[in-house]
Parts: sequence; structure tokens; C-alpha cells
Amino acid sequence: MESIGGVALVLFVLAMVFVFKTINVVPQQHAWVVERLGKYHATLPPGLNIVIPFVDRVAYKHILKEIPLDVPPQVCITRDNTQLQVDGILYFQITDPMRASYGSSNYIAAITQLAQTTLRSVIGKMELDKTFEERDHINTTIVNAVDESAANWGVKVLRYEIKDLTPPKEILHAMQAQITAEREKRALIAASEGRKQEQINIATGEREASIAKSEGEKQASINRAQGQAAAILAIAEASAEAIRKTAAAIQSPGGSDAVNLKVAEQYVGAFGNLAKTNNAIIVPANLGDMSGLIATAMQVVKSQKTPAVEAPRRPS
Repeated sequence: MESIGGVALVLFVLAMVFVFKTINVVPQQHAWVVERLGKYHATLPPGLNIVIPFVDRVAYKHILKEIPLDVPPQVCITRDNTQLQVDGILYFQITDPMRASYGSSNYIAAITQLAQTTLRSVIGKMELDKTFEERDHINTTIVNAVDESAANWGVKVLRYEIKDLTPPKEILHAMQAQITAEREKRALIAASEGRKQEQINIATGEREASIAKSEGEKQASINRAQGQAAAILAIAEASAEAIRKTAAAIQSPGGSDAVNLKVAEQYVGAFGNLAKTNNAIIVPANLGDMSGLIATAMQVVKSQKTPAVEAPRRPS
């Protein structure tokens, strides 16, 4: 009975081992490569999978997630013979588990070495200043070169990013001095441009002020001229109107007598003023014949009366 119990226990243990060897649960985003008698047989997808114990074995287990790979720093020489230490990070993903298992003995080491050699080649074609400006170009070139070769290893290279570019200390100090000089140069240029713009603004303001002043003086002169012209015209019109009224008054009854009296008064007054302003006394030659003088003056008035009367009247 004991021997039977021992055999049953052995059979139970073998059965359990057989069950565990037969049933395999593959996690999500994983792929297991199964070999049958040492030869590739199948790739187990995520989930429950059954294999034949002692005939099939899980030879490789791969993660299908995106994997970041740190590329070790290395010293690259630029086109202008400057040493530059560069390190980066590479992102890849296994797309074919069978090729990843048998395409390369160590696809991670292969990808790392290929990324480093490609990086040295790309950096060697650029000058030092361009390496800082062309990071995107460097990343794209490395991804294209590594992905082309990694396709045979069942790996898809997604992207490459440069983490740091470190030049030697002497070059770094020289670059900092150059940056400082460039900033000082830009500051001086900006200050000179400001002074230039200030002078331009002042000159423009003075020119506009001069133009405005000259325009004001011009308008003032025009206004004065128009005022003087209007005054002259008003005086002329007033004089013409006075002449017309005088002529009309002479033609009216009693006008001639009034003129005679006015002329006589002005004649006498003129001699009186003349006697006051001179040391010598001026006496008319025919002082006793005052009526003759008045008649002579009236004759002059009558000779001028006809043209005055015939003067054109201003339309009302």
C-alpha cells in the first residue's frame, strides 16, 4: 500500500509539472518565442497559451513596449577639429519577436554601437556652431540610419534625442566671450539706432514746426493784404459815394450858393493858415476884389461839375 501511495504521489507531481509546463500565460505587451526541439516554432501572443512539455520550450521573452535606451557619452570631432562630448537617448520598439531573437545576438548592443558611429559621422560633417543649431537634423539622421539596419533585427527605432553637447572648457570660455561681445555689439547698435531715431524725430519736428510757422505767417500776410484791400476798396467806395452826393447836392436848388460860400470860406482860411506858418505876410494881389476871386473859384467848380455829374453810378 505504501508503494502504491508513493507511485500515486509521483504521478500527481508529474501531472502538476506537466500542467504547469503545458499552460503558459503571456502578459499584455509581451511576446514569447517558442522553440520545438531546438528550432523556432511559434510566437506566443498575450493570454493563455498551451505548449507541449519537454518538447517545446520558451526560448526568448520580449517586451513590446517602447523602450528608452541610454546611449553612453562619447567624444566626437567636428569639421573644424574641435572635440565635442555628446550623449543621447534612443527610443525603440520590438516589432518582430522572431527577428529580435535570431537576427542578432544582442540587438541592444548593436543599436547602441550603430547610434554612436552614426553620431560621430554626422558630427564630423558639421562645424562646432552648427552642432548646436542643427540638433533636429542630427536626431533625424541618426534615426533614419539606425532604423534602416535595425529592421533586420525586428526593431523599430522611433526617435533619438541629444541630451547634452559639451565642448572643452577652453572652447566654452571662448564661446561665452563671443556671446558677450555679440550682446555688447547689439547693445551699442541699439543705442546708436535710438540716437539716430531721436535726431530724425527732432529734425522732423523742427521741419514740421517751420512749415507750420511759415504757413501761419503766409496766412497772416494774406489776411492783412485782404484787410488792406478791403479797407482801400471801402475808402474808394466811400469817396465815390461822397463825390456822387456832392454832385447831386450841387445840382439841387441852392447848391451853387452853398458851394460859393464853402469855397470862399476855404479860400480865406487857406490864406489865414499860410500867414501863420510863415514869417512873411502874404497878401493877395487883388485883395479888394474878393468877389472876383470867388467867381474865379466858382468857374473852376463849374468846369469840374459836368464830369462829376456824368460819373457812373454804382448799381444799387
